[in-house]
Amino acid sequence: MREFFKRLRAYLLVVIAITAVVLGLYRLMKIQLVDGASYLNKALTASTSRQVLKPPRGEIIDAGGMPLVSNKSCFNVIVDKAFFPADDNAANRVILLTAQLLEAEGVSWNDILPISRVYPFSFDNGRDDDISEMRKIIAVQGYATAEQCIMAMCSNYGISDNYSPEEQRRIAGVRYTMEKRNFSVANRYTFAEDISMDVVVKLKEQSFELDGIDISEDAARVYEVGDVVPHLIGTVGAIDADEYAALTEQGYSPDDKVGKSGIELAMESELRGKKGIREIVMQSGSVISDKVTEEPVPGNTVKLTIDSAYQRNIQTILENHIIWLRGQTSPKAAGTGANAGAIVVLNAKTGALLAAASSPTYDLNDYIDHYSEVVARENDPLVNRAVSGTYRPGSTFKTVTAAAALNEGIITPSTYITCNHVYTYWDDYQPLCTGWHGTINVVTALKESCNIFFYETGRLSGIDLIDEYAALFGLGEDMGLEIGRGIKKGYVSSPRVFDRLGLSWQAGNIVQTAIGQSETAVTPLQMASQAMMIANKGVRYRTYMVDSIYTYNTKQLISQTQPVREAVIEDKTGYTFDTVIAGMKEAAAFDPYSYPTEAQYYTGKYLLTDLPHSAAIKTGTPQMTSATDTGSAFIGFYPADDPEIAFSGFIEHGEYSKFMVRQIIEAYIDENYSIQPLYGDIGVYFPDDEDTVTEQPEEMIIDEEQDYAEYYEDEYYSYDYDNDEQAQSESFYDEDHTGTDMTADSDISDEEPSEDAAAEAEETSPEPEPETDTPSAPENVPVPEPEPVPEPEPVPEPEPVPEPEPEPEPEPAETLPDISLVLPELTQPPDEAPEE
Repeated sequence: MREFFKRLRAYLLVVIAITAVVLGLYRLMKIQLVDGASYLNKALTASTSRQVLKPPRGEIIDAGGMPLVSNKSCFNVIVDKAFFPADDNAANRVILLTAQLLEAEGVSWNDILPISRVYPFSFDNGRDDDISEMRKIIAVQGYATAEQCIMAMCSNYGISDNYSPEEQRRIAGVRYTMEKRNFSVANRYTFAEDISMDVVVKLKEQSFELDGIDISEDAARVYEVGDVVPHLIGTVGAIDADEYAALTEQGYSPDDKVGKSGIELAMESELRGKKGIREIVMQSGSVISDKVTEEPVPGNTVKLTIDSAYQRNIQTILENHIIWLRGQTSPKAAGTGANAGAIVVLNAKTGALLAAASSPTYDLNDYIDHYSEVVARENDPLVNRAVSGTYRPGSTFKTVTAAAALNEGIITPSTYITCNHVYTYWDDYQPLCTGWHGTINVVTALKESCNIFFYETGRLSGIDLIDEYAALFGLGEDMGLEIGRGIKKGYVSSPRVFDRLGLSWQAGNIVQTAIGQSETAVTPLQMASQAMMIANKGVRYRTYMVDSIYTYNTKQLISQTQPVREAVIEDKTGYTFDTVIAGMKEAAAFDPYSYPTEAQYYTGKYLLTDLPHSAAIKTGTPQMTSATDTGSAFIGFYPADDPEIAFSGFIEHGEYSKFMVRQIIEAYIDENYSIQPLYGDIGVYFPDDEDTVTEQPEEMIIDEEQDYAEYYEDEYYSYDYDNDEQAQSESFYDEDHTGTDMTADSDISDEEPSEDAAAEAEETSPEPEPETDTPSAPENVPVPEPEPVPEPEPVPEPEPVPEPEPEPEPEPAETLPDISLVLPELTQPPDEAPEE
């Protein structure tokens, strides 16, 4: 029986084997004979892959066609999620090895973590928003220290304790940046950009250890002239998660780059171009076809209204002035605390931005290559003070008060007000002027910058009228400049603004508002726009900095920006703006001051009286943090009778800003104008003999045996104060030491202030007029009987302004009873203090 079963099993195995062979032969025969044609067709059928071709980004050129931003081909280090280790330990090892290899070759990599790279760790200066966002992303408390944040990321990203603190920081920085940029299979991560071929070779040699690390060829942005309006040019960067969610419907890919700020952001739609399509056909593992079915279309070229040479001259003029102020050593020197400022120049006939200098500044290439170092520099170089710095305008605002009062018939060119240094309308609040100007009209009041005249004019006009005209002049309004984001609107003092700030409006605030004090905060761009409206006798154009759009090769014009009238003030009297301009022309006809430093440095070549045409200016010395901490401001236009440019400037904690005006004008009218930069301690960087970027020491580099005046062609100055017998009074340089305090160099927001901000504003904004901060009549001087007010000399008025009728004593306008303020108890000082 046992033998029978053995044979049966053997037979069954043979049958199974035969059956299998028969079935196999049948299947093979079916494949070859029956289905052979079908399989042959499949083998011969090609597969097609589509690749996206990125277009070159459009260039940015200046008004003369000089490239400011262009492109170049480059190699980038990328991380492909599909081949990158899923295990944290393995992934972190790849990141560290890649970073070490790049560091050995002197190549930086993308790392946006706002924490220092050296232990002990600290937060990067000036990155409060980034720090707050990081704490939320890594889920730590809002008060977590930099070291605690690193520890949290080590836990989140599985970073081993076996690594040193610096190694942990490197890994954490890359992992955090990956998370911020939405690293995924569909979104490759760019580890490093624009690496050399030598680095490409070294990475390829180590590729067996660097899973997921690859090299891609791309186009890199080149900032040809990185020091020309860097704030306004802006930068590009990788799309973050929030941007991708908003842009995905517009055809953007996760690994695309987009404009992040400035023109790069504002003109993204013009600069981005159109992607192309490349089709690759493969058959039997071989490429049989490779062609571009849709050519990529390069982005358009954006031409700016800014000329590089003029912009660089304006930047140098600004920085030279600050350096000179800081270099003064006399105890009588004013404005030695100057540390920042701005100048804006507009085309008066169109509103085009011709120059926008902000100091301190930076180079875009430094910003990209050494971001942390640039951020850490003093005085916030990343702040664009030309469009984002908000300041009290001081006496430059008197032109607005004058225009409003003249145009509405509150005053006329023949209205006279008497200034005896103290404004006595109220018994309990009597703000001061900086001089004793006697009986004057509005033209002289603008020339002498008389506070008393404008206190009374402002009170009679009322805050609603002043607020209305300030808005028409563009103060506190949107300027329309293309970059949009980051441009401050500011505000003009009014009951509404006081309510926003949590302050109590009082009657006396109107007179401070009338002279550009109180809670007013405007930008240099707005001040230049204000000057433009006066220059055009009531027409203000929208400001812009994009002149035109061209195709990539600049051969075909696509669009040209046309001037747009933003606001118009009808001259109801026929003499409103002529009268204001007459006062500004008088202010421009200043004589050299006797203050020693001015006499030595600001010689006749800095006066405005011998230019080819007359100029028109108005200056101011507004308070910043206190009545004794002031800035220096100016507005103006040139030529006064047919203006081509309108301009403004502000020096933080400085003085004598109006002495930059002549250089601003000369740089405009002379295409060959060039000014030699001075070097000081405000963070001015310049190339040394080996073409590397260094920082000058605080002392100016000048050959001690070489004459200063000869070296700088009379643009540097020194003075022997031992021979100076004239004492400078505080009233000499501060015309606006009245009003409430406002910290001008804080970040003044257009949004509703917080409760803390309102409380702080309440504390720093006491009842107006700190009388002790403004000089009064000299002490120990016998007080004689008051002299009768002299009859004013005839004041030339612009046509068709009527001449004042000669009378023994000028009477105020009929519509203004009791406007003349005569204070017989006050004594005229021995020498009138010079005024701005």
